[in-house]
Amino acid sequence: MWVDTTLVFLALSSLLLLGSSRLSRCVRIVAFQGVLLGVLTMAVAQHDPSLRTIFFALAIVALKGVGFPWLLSRVLRESEVHREVDPLVGYIVSMLLGTLTLALSFWLSARLPLPAPPLSSLVVPVAFFTTLAGLFLIVTRRAALTQVLAYLVLENGIYVFGVGLVHGTPMVVELGILLDVFVAVFVMGIAIFHINREFDHIDTEQLTILRDWTP
Repeated sequence: MWVDTTLVFLALSSLLLLGSSRLSRCVRIVAFQGVLLGVLTMAVAQHDPSLRTIFFALAIVALKGVGFPWLLSRVLRESEVHREVDPLVGYIVSMLLGTLTLALSFWLSARLPLPAPPLSSLVVPVAFFTTLAGLFLIVTRRAALTQVLAYLVLENGIYVFGVGLVHGTPMVVELGILLDVFVAVFVMGIAIFHINREFDHIDTEQLTILRDWTP
């Protein structure tokens, strides 16, 4: 029950993210997803929780639910950008496409051969949808901060695949993946700060017009 409930909230938060223009709200949604992943980790092992599981769930909540959102909120305040003004795909269209993608994810999950039965019938479609939602945001949003958030959503979908389908993953592998995500987000946060300081904006599309200039 807890697994299904968590996965439903994760899918709804990804859909809400597709229709959100305020960057502060997007940060809060991604923070909420980080907390959901911690709850999902505990829900998967609710019948036989171990110290390793508890530690890893707390580490996920601390980083994805608190640490990353705090870092990105600080970058957001420094950049003084509050909205994704002109996305490549509008928000209403994004939500419509997100709904179709969710339906497509259920269709694909019903036809995907799996090596072992998942913990819930929602694991594969929600993981598919969350991953595709992250990819969609990376492609269709211009603000660098939104693309960092999209990267986190993409990784959240991959994590749902792992926790729902793969059992007994060594802790060193789990912590290694979490460390990679931490380094990536930290570096991208610093990059956004420097981009904003040098160019007075964080619109990635405008960076494509840069070229070498010699006086």
